[in-house]
Amino acid sequence: MDMPNVNPQTVTIKDLNNKIKIAEKKSFTNFSFYLGVTNNNIDEIKNINPKTVCGIKLFMGSSTGNMLIDDIDYLNTVFKESPTLIATHCEDEEIIIKNTAKYKEIFGNDIPFNYHPKIRTAEACYKSSALAVKLAEKHNSRLHILHLTSEKEIQLFKNNIKTKDKQITAEVCVNHLWFDEHDFDKLGSKIKCNPAIKSETDKTALLQALKNNYIDTIATDHAPHLFNEKQNSYFKAPSGIPIIQHSLLMMLEFYHQNKISLEQIVDKMCHKPAEIFNIDKRGFLKENNFADITIIDINDKTTVTKDTILYKCKWSPLENYSFSSKITHTIINGNLVYENGKFNEQFKGKALTFNR
Repeated sequence: MDMPNVNPQTVTIKDLNNKIKIAEKKSFTNFSFYLGVTNNNIDEIKNINPKTVCGIKLFMGSSTGNMLIDDIDYLNTVFKESPTLIATHCEDEEIIIKNTAKYKEIFGNDIPFNYHPKIRTAEACYKSSALAVKLAEKHNSRLHILHLTSEKEIQLFKNNIKTKDKQITAEVCVNHLWFDEHDFDKLGSKIKCNPAIKSETDKTALLQALKNNYIDTIATDHAPHLFNEKQNSYFKAPSGIPIIQHSLLMMLEFYHQNKISLEQIVDKMCHKPAEIFNIDKRGFLKENNFADITIIDINDKTTVTKDTILYKCKWSPLENYSFSSKITHTIINGNLVYENGKFNEQFKGKALTFNR
């Protein structure tokens, strides 16, 4: 489910349909696209088809693409009028601006990357996420908060009802489960992303909240910026990490470390996304569903090298890491599209549809 902060931004139904046409010709996997919220496209939002669009994407904090929405009256309108799921990027802009000014005064434009979580703080995330929850409760909106990063935010969510019955759900990205602030010393701009990777305590709490069903799904927020773009000073290096290729291997590594079960990985990466987004005939291995299957060898290694990276940007913060599992086959819509390093380009993915 691809984000709208691209070039051109996906903020009209026409843009959305153009993206789908491109994906039908080029995408190896199944797909859907968010419609981005701007300060003046409420008519587009009201006219989307909930059966063909995964949701609307609302940036309640500025990130790559400059699509910030922080006017409270307009936020109320969006939460009231949206005919489908609202997915939010939550960071409080006022806190970020204040912290940026503070550290810019100390370091100038060359702020060390390990100050990224000191600028985009847990408090900024919590304040914005709390506002999103408040608005969703006020208007009885279907809210999905994207990429939680802090322990404090977990208290905003419930685990005493089934995910399919929740009006407010949440996700965590693999990079926020894998890295913490200590990794900035080695990786710097390579792990600069929004919201920021935070403390080891936050990282541990997020995994526990995932296992305890306060957090419902695992995602990636994949952002394949070019390596030479990332090799810049703090303000010039774009935020975002190429991570999707290795997301399942990362979660399987936690399995090998006895931190999560295989059943929980399948539930959070397959079952729960299908339930949350009401995806038609996907996410479960059962009769009459599409056959979307990943086959793994749980005991074969995968080493991340430049030669094996499939991102067009050709880099990864995981380079030289050896995973304890290997993906051997991928079946999409019943077609074998990947087998031991080789792709079958004869088959293309399909646009997801939704039971809404």
